[in-house]
Amino acid sequence: MIKVLVVEDEPVAADAHRVYVERMPGFTVAGVVHSGGDALRFCEREPVDLVLLDFYLPDTHGLAVCRSLRAAGLPIDVIAVTSARDLALVKAAVSVGVVQYLLKPFTFASLREKLERYAEFHGASGEVTGQAEIDRALGTLRTTERQALPKGMSGQTLEAITEVLASAADGLSAGAAATAIGASRVTARRYLEYLADNGLAQREPRYGQVGRPEVWYKPKTV
Repeated sequence: MIKVLVVEDEPVAADAHRVYVERMPGFTVAGVVHSGGDALRFCEREPVDLVLLDFYLPDTHGLAVCRSLRAAGLPIDVIAVTSARDLALVKAAVSVGVVQYLLKPFTFASLREKLERYAEFHGASGEVTGQAEIDRALGTLRTTERQALPKGMSGQTLEAITEVLASAADGLSAGAAATAIGASRVTARRYLEYLADNGLAQREPRYGQVGRPEVWYKPKTV
């Protein structure tokens, strides 16, 4: 079993990450902590193969955690799970041994693919016969081009809906989301329902003066 430590300061997000990992065959959650200091102390006393690491922690930055793990000689891999989109930060993450980088908010399918590819890389062993096998082993960590979304859905539209939802702290309707991204109400509702089904949004009925209640969607931090 691949032992995973979840490092996330937001309790709701930490619990969501824990649940996601527990749904993966071959993985087990070694622990959940909410700060960089606790993460280092946990790794020093407990066996951990992989850390799901948020970069914006209350006591330090995720990059500092990575550097400390390397300085301590701990053979632990790291998948960054963060909202940080700065390419300079991505490059710095690679330099300190981050093997995968996953942007928030994300769906279970996105994390599942990262973990599946990590498991393939982690499980490889033995002596290779040539360069092609080395390239293939390293290539298992790269994201494939296969479509993880349901048929007919695009990543670009999903990102647009996600950004609109994230900016609507009080929630919004499918009609409001459609207006914001310039799509039809049916299209916006399909993507909002997808986010809700994957735990990235929550549904909330809003009652008007007459008729059936309208479904509103509120952002969920994951």
